[in-house]
Amino acid sequence: MTEAIAFLPPRPEVLSRRSEILADLKELVPPGRLVEERNALVPFETDGFIAYRRRPLAVVLPETTAQVAAVMKYCHRYGIPVVPRGAGTSLSGGAIPQEDAVVLGLSAMTRIIEVDYANRCATVQAGVTNLAISDAVGADGYFYAPDPSSQLACTIGGNIAMNSGGAHCLKYGVTTNNLLGVKMVLVDGTVVDLGGKHLDAEGYDLLGLVCGSEGQLGIVTEATVRLLAKPECARPVLFGFDSAEEAGSCVADVIGAGIIPVAIEFMDKPAIEICEAFAKAGYPLDVEALLIVEVEGSEAEMDAMLAAIVEIAKRHGVKTVRESQSATEAALIWKGRKSAFGATGRIADYICMDGTVPLSQLAYVLRKTSEIIDRYGLRVANVFHAGDGNMHPLILYNINDPEDAAKAEAAGMEILKLCVDAGGCLTGEHGVGIEKRDLMLHQFTQVDLDQQMAVRSAFDADWILNPSKVFPLEGRA
Repeated sequence: MTEAIAFLPPRPEVLSRRSEILADLKELVPPGRLVEERNALVPFETDGFIAYRRRPLAVVLPETTAQVAAVMKYCHRYGIPVVPRGAGTSLSGGAIPQEDAVVLGLSAMTRIIEVDYANRCATVQAGVTNLAISDAVGADGYFYAPDPSSQLACTIGGNIAMNSGGAHCLKYGVTTNNLLGVKMVLVDGTVVDLGGKHLDAEGYDLLGLVCGSEGQLGIVTEATVRLLAKPECARPVLFGFDSAEEAGSCVADVIGAGIIPVAIEFMDKPAIEICEAFAKAGYPLDVEALLIVEVEGSEAEMDAMLAAIVEIAKRHGVKTVRESQSATEAALIWKGRKSAFGATGRIADYICMDGTVPLSQLAYVLRKTSEIIDRYGLRVANVFHAGDGNMHPLILYNINDPEDAAKAEAAGMEILKLCVDAGGCLTGEHGVGIEKRDLMLHQFTQVDLDQQMAVRSAFDADWILNPSKVFPLEGRA
């Protein structure tokens, strides 16, 4: 398994200078901010994509933009690869290093610099966790909308790198829709500011280019994000169906009718059972598929929207409709959904896919996914953002069995190809990393990739930033 996806060969000229590089890096950051001992480097060998691991040359944990700039200037001068790292929650291998790379971790940059209610925004360092922003402004009636399941741990810098989303992205969008500006250190140590508190930056949309670039264009050290006023009320409702296909068709018809709830989340029976055993959320266990539909607004607005959704659900044979009756019950419903990945990890090792498909293809792709998994003799738990077609099949396997692991990876690749062939794309919010790197030519032509690589080269001509990721190793410019 560890050799199934290739990495670039380490640069001998970097490996041979390790002692000298470590000594130089110590001069650039405060005491205790350089991790160099072999055992201490082990936690940085991998991220949430645990099937692969590489031990880095060293790990630097700067506290300021100036320190990041000093490290980047040094590494650029000597051709040392740099792998940016937030909290290490990436599910596509985006933060997995290699033996000649310095991991530049932003976990020590945790300061909320400014909250500006007049302009409805906050400026934070890149190591601030996603949930910490909402916690900081919640008492004043505001929140930060993107809410990945890992929001308790994942950081804003990582969210920007992967353009992360979350359950409520259906109404509020993903990171790029809630990002106003960044401070970024370029590969040579130059510091630039893109965007700001104003709503529409002048010139080229470089901010849009940076969001989702997976740390290959520069290191984001600060971000200015949009704050939204909390809704008047919110109400999650459980809809149970006798088949995954009926649930998928219901989602397509809800959106097709012009109804946009704040969230529509999908779980199949294995996922329902796993999450209910962990969270005791009150999920119905006698259904094959479950939709968590959340509406918000005034009581009258929520009632009207739910009535319309229930009528559509009835046309698809809905078996259970259960509204949350209290804030505690609502919190439990979301606890179950947001604990899905962790709860599944108690049952088995898994690979989490991230393909996105047109809503009209949901039922078809769910059916074909089941056929693919059955053919490989594996198990799958489906839990995903149904409202925007962002699918997350969790393929269960035994990581200690090389044959089982190879089957899981092959099945995952087939599912991602299926998503593209159905008119979708390889990734909705997890990024390409190494997981989907070699499938990029299934979605893009070589001409398309050449144009993307030309942009990347304009920022980093020597390709030292996260070098093994995103683009297939063969055919690189």
